[in-house]
Amino acid sequence: MNTTGRDLVRRLWVLLSLAVVSTLVLFGAYRGVHDDTVPLASSSAPGILAVDTARNAVQRAHAAVDGSGPPPDATGDFHTQISVAHQSIAVAASENVAGPADRHTLKTITGLITVYSAWVEQAGQEEDASLRAAFLHYAERGRDDIVERLDELRDRRLAVAREQASFPWPLWLGWGAVAVLGLALCGALVEAQWFARRRFRTAVQPWLLAATVLWAGWLAVLGWFTVRAQRAMGDSLAELRGVRSAEEIPEAGANVERYMADAGFWASLSGWVLVGGVVLMVLTVSGLGPRISEYRFRGQR
Repeated sequence: MNTTGRDLVRRLWVLLSLAVVSTLVLFGAYRGVHDDTVPLASSSAPGILAVDTARNAVQRAHAAVDGSGPPPDATGDFHTQISVAHQSIAVAASENVAGPADRHTLKTITGLITVYSAWVEQAGQEEDASLRAAFLHYAERGRDDIVERLDELRDRRLAVAREQASFPWPLWLGWGAVAVLGLALCGALVEAQWFARRRFRTAVQPWLLAATVLWAGWLAVLGWFTVRAQRAMGDSLAELRGVRSAEEIPEAGANVERYMADAGFWASLSGWVLVGGVVLMVLTVSGLGPRISEYRFRGQR
């Protein structure tokens, strides 16, 4: 009994089932990596560097203060650094990474900087040496409190960035499944090509060949982009791990921007994974569908 018709239909359903499952698994695995690239580049990294800038500005402002309050030639620098600190806190607040807890901390730090600045200015205006020393003592304690809170904030934001740049076991499992399903689908497409060639005496099935090339090429491209993205996030995290000096912050920011320059493009491809899956299924049906119809027509004669 000739079973060619049933063999063709069975192969078609196997290919379509593998295409659906492979596309969905690839979509989830790809988004699992690339959904974090843009937030890391646009929020986490700038937020951490803004905290570093504020911390350095507060330290520089305090360096302009001596035992009698801000000296006349340093007053301008003191207020400039305090202004830089406020601006950096505003930038850090706009990069909402860790949620309400960070916003509350930033509001507290803003208030502490204002109080610190007031203590220093009061010390500079005070003629009594003992009162001046007391005001400077309060100012120094305020400075220490500000730096401590900024360090805690930085640690929390760095933890978020570390999580974004990580590749946990669910992603390893997902990409392992992508590799297995991808090879299985490529193998099934090649086998269907061979089966159709043997039964119908044709050199090649163009649509099945196109589906095989599309799927293999698509997997290679998306896998390469994922490797690049993971490497870029790792390099960016390395730039953010240590507290940067004021002179190093611009360079660190430029490096992160360079590493993550393609983050938006990588992330935008996630939607095309589903489109590629649909195209793959259309090519598969276009390759086997006419053969199934042709065989049924022959069987009816």
